[in-house]
Amino acid sequence: MAVNLSESSSEDSSSFQLILDSFLSSTGLPFSNLLSAELEEVAEEPWLWKGRHAKLIDGFTFTMPDTEQIQLEFPQANTQAPGCGLPIARTVAILSLATACIADAAIGPYKGKQASETALLRTLFGSLNPDDVVVCDRYHCSFMLIAALTKRGTDVCARLHQKRKPDFRRGKRLGKYDHLIIWTRPQRPKWMDRAAFEQIPEAILLREIRYNLVENGRRTQTMTVVTTLLDEQHTKQDIAKLYGLRWNVELDLRHIKDTLNLGHLRCKSPAMIRCELWTTMLGYNLIRATAAGAALLHQKRPRLISFTSACQFILSAWMNTACRQFDQQKLKALYQTLAEQIAACEVGNRPGRIEPRVIKRRRGTYPLIQHPRKVLRDRLRNNTT
Repeated sequence: MAVNLSESSSEDSSSFQLILDSFLSSTGLPFSNLLSAELEEVAEEPWLWKGRHAKLIDGFTFTMPDTEQIQLEFPQANTQAPGCGLPIARTVAILSLATACIADAAIGPYKGKQASETALLRTLFGSLNPDDVVVCDRYHCSFMLIAALTKRGTDVCARLHQKRKPDFRRGKRLGKYDHLIIWTRPQRPKWMDRAAFEQIPEAILLREIRYNLVENGRRTQTMTVVTTLLDEQHTKQDIAKLYGLRWNVELDLRHIKDTLNLGHLRCKSPAMIRCELWTTMLGYNLIRATAAGAALLHQKRPRLISFTSACQFILSAWMNTACRQFDQQKLKALYQTLAEQIAACEVGNRPGRIEPRVIKRRRGTYPLIQHPRKVLRDRLRNNTT
């Protein structure tokens, strides 16, 4: 069953959250999702997409230590033999395009009932505002999801699912490879009760566009995007550019997993796994908030500032502030210098960058584990005796 990260599910995680809230209240900073919401309220107009907040949605997985408690709640994949694999969890996050902060997230097992990304996303609808624009990949392009978000007043921009075949000869034509279509409600899914199904409209009006991605040295890629942005003020080029911004969520999740080491957690119980996850996401939002403050002071956009460089400058500043040898005036000057240094580290604009999915550094020569560790220990004992 999906668990919302903003809710506590055990006594240990509740105590840990109270400690975090107490610490944050003393420093004047709210909790992770509240921090993201307050930062969006002060977002500058250039940060927004046509005056609106765009929310990027994507999922990722992470592994955990192989303990009995974690295996019960987050079992390993079926393709791995017992004792040879690691527990794995699935997480869906909502990130702000303007500030790059995590608005909310949900965690659940990698497999099982209501463990898919769409099921986890349905638990996060409360974090989406009526005027938001949701940008997601083709996995979330379904009638039920789009209809539920449209009912809340949230617009959607998603790539067409591969099982749906577009036909631009039908519908109301708005331009070349740009038309209005009607999707009809499918049969009631097993996970939805009849009362909720009756509230879903029988048909929704959508806009479907097609465009090509042309880059030198690469094959031309055709993209088909479905959206609820039906106004004429949103041109085909605007929608194509909006969906192109979805790639930012891939970079944000890479920072969370690689830079902040969230690819593999280290706690030994499900409760502490959630605490470790919450703490990491809180730290990510605090770093993003610091970068956004530096961008606001120097008239830049937060996404133009390097996340890794911001982490390095913040860590170096801690060494100076931890001694508590600065008075208020020197501390203020230090913060101003820190903001100036963070704002100066901009991310390079590298369109059409191509990198092979290979590594240069060789991994260790030890073979992968094929049997439980206890069995391997017994074999070593028998060989030595």
